[in-house]
Amino acid sequence: MKLSALIPLGIFAVLAVFLYKGLELKPREVPSPFIGKPVPEFTLPKLMVDGKTISPNDLKGKVWMLNVFASWCVSCRAEHDVLTRFIKAEKVPVLGLNYKDQPKDAKEWLAALGNPYQHIAVDLEGSVGIDLGVYGVPETFVIDKQGIIRHKQTGPVFDETVRNDLLPLILKLREEKS
Repeated sequence: MKLSALIPLGIFAVLAVFLYKGLELKPREVPSPFIGKPVPEFTLPKLMVDGKTISPNDLKGKVWMLNVFASWCVSCRAEHDVLTRFIKAEKVPVLGLNYKDQPKDAKEWLAALGNPYQHIAVDLEGSVGIDLGVYGVPETFVIDKQGIIRHKQTGPVFDETVRNDLLPLILKLREEKS
């Protein structure tokens, strides 16, 4: 066999190794450059209270979550029951960030599915989502008492996510001194 015939076989072998190693990757675990950094400052209108605003400073001193959602998001609907149960059971303060959504649509969606959020901010243009490095909805952030982002969940939250990632981290953060 000639050497030139072995070149395509060698290229194929290298590609096969890369593809095999790629199977070990976890696509839901998108690294975030914001882990360990403060939540970006913002002040947004509240969805359910006309004329009122909300900012991360309103939740300082608490361990809380920020959940980015939209009424047009199919995955947001899929995670909604899981989030609702978790928030209710663990009494976790959650700021919902209604992302690039019409307030009327968001209110109807929450009226139909239930509203688990302590506060809901309207990010109509998506600027806060951009500041948070949001790739798409849903995304969920865990923020410590000092306002530092400690975890980012890209994609829907499932029972397994709550059990393995969110709850242990939130319990640990609650025990830390301010």
